[in-house]
Amino acid sequence: MPPSRRRRAALPLTAAALLVPLATACSGGGTQGAGDGGQRLRVVMAFPPAQAMSPYGDDAVTLSRLAVIEGLTTLDRNGAAKPALAASWKRDNAKTWTFTLRKASFQDGTKVDPAAVVRSLNAAEKASPKPRVLSDTGITATARGAGAVRVVTDEADPLLPQRLANPSLTVLSAAAYRGERVNPAGHATGPFTLSAVKGTVSATLQRNDSYWGDKAEAPGVDVTFAADGTARANALRTGSVDVAEYVPVSQTSLLGDGLVHAFSSARTNGLSLNTAHGVFADPAMRAAAREAIDSKALVKAVYEGRADTAQGLLGPGVPWAAADRTAPVGRAKAADRAQVAQTKQIVLATYTNRPELPEAATVVQQQLQKRGFTVKQVVRDYAQLEADALAGTYDAFIQARNPLLDTADPASYLASDFTCDGSFNISQLCDKRVDAAVNKAASLTGTDARHRAAMTAEADILGTDALVPLLHERFVQGYDDKRVHGVALDPMERTLITADTRVG
Repeated sequence: MPPSRRRRAALPLTAAALLVPLATACSGGGTQGAGDGGQRLRVVMAFPPAQAMSPYGDDAVTLSRLAVIEGLTTLDRNGAAKPALAASWKRDNAKTWTFTLRKASFQDGTKVDPAAVVRSLNAAEKASPKPRVLSDTGITATARGAGAVRVVTDEADPLLPQRLANPSLTVLSAAAYRGERVNPAGHATGPFTLSAVKGTVSATLQRNDSYWGDKAEAPGVDVTFAADGTARANALRTGSVDVAEYVPVSQTSLLGDGLVHAFSSARTNGLSLNTAHGVFADPAMRAAAREAIDSKALVKAVYEGRADTAQGLLGPGVPWAAADRTAPVGRAKAADRAQVAQTKQIVLATYTNRPELPEAATVVQQQLQKRGFTVKQVVRDYAQLEADALAGTYDAFIQARNPLLDTADPASYLASDFTCDGSFNISQLCDKRVDAAVNKAASLTGTDARHRAAMTAEADILGTDALVPLLHERFVQGYDDKRVHGVALDPMERTLITADTRVG
């Protein structure tokens, strides 16, 4: 889940060490809620908080997956915007939209009013670093009477309703903005209230009884964070948790079909190559790296066949992409093995939070070495790597990226990851042709036209070899479907626990 720009380091833990806090932190999770009925949910998540639950990075996605935060809109399974804190909206002109608010309260009892929405949206726009979803546009919000908000974008933005569904554009009460950081605990609007966070170890949620929608079935959620995938699977197997996020493929056969729920996703695992510095500043070396990669071997060796071979930046989880895909444009001729062997050692980095990635890095290392590269691996918790990756410290970086996570439209993903001003540009790519293609895709209003333009931009990006697609993941979430109900299997990864999730 590619994440925010400023990260706080999390301590690396072994699988054995993690099993103790998993059992301990969740030991009371199956008890009855005081006077509420039902059982508390026990959930283990893959990504520990990295910014003290700030809404401006991937901690916001965690809060969204735990049903704590909400924005003006949300997305349906097809990526279309639907009402959340905004009951309706209309487009006044190319750059201006008006959102009419529903009657709702924050978890601290204050009302959701235009002032609160304006404060939240404008704070996100001014945040440093800016949330990825705003990397290709700017927004200004103003109140329009007692129940509406006007949002003006820097450029015409037909995707604004989808953009406002992004977790980083959550709406919080005034109390969340006191002090140096934004604090969502007790100040959001979702079915569950974040009541406590214990560093990178655990969090506690309580049911929000004043929620404007359907009341949560569970009285609360006890959350444990464990970057180690085997620890998450073991916690599910032993009954320490009810729901385990992102079960490793290697554990699925051990858990059995009743605990494993796999589904197609939009996530692409890719090898980002540093186009600005080092060995891969040479397009011929990037082309050699691309030719070295064997996607089928990765799928077989690492994912036991539970993944799809690389098709492009957008995989089978984006069903329209295949029909509009065109061949990569402008690829360089690859350097031969003798030329590659003369280069200096390259550093290949990846993270432990997704358990298959370190194993994939080993296979990729072997494939690159077979082509003549000398490769050193760096494998750590994501929080310890991201700042360096964004700064261009590594020659190559393996990441798992969902291109629909930001707006459910690939244009913003292409802008943030591959343009000169992109806020998540790990490959350090700055190419005029790519920028022009991405800008064109972002400027179009018709869905079909945007899709075709996005595929043209994909062809230009793949032509630079700034990112070599490795494979397309299938997600695996773990829970006992005979006793746990209402878990969301969301290809866009924004939901997991919902108001309907319950035990029994």
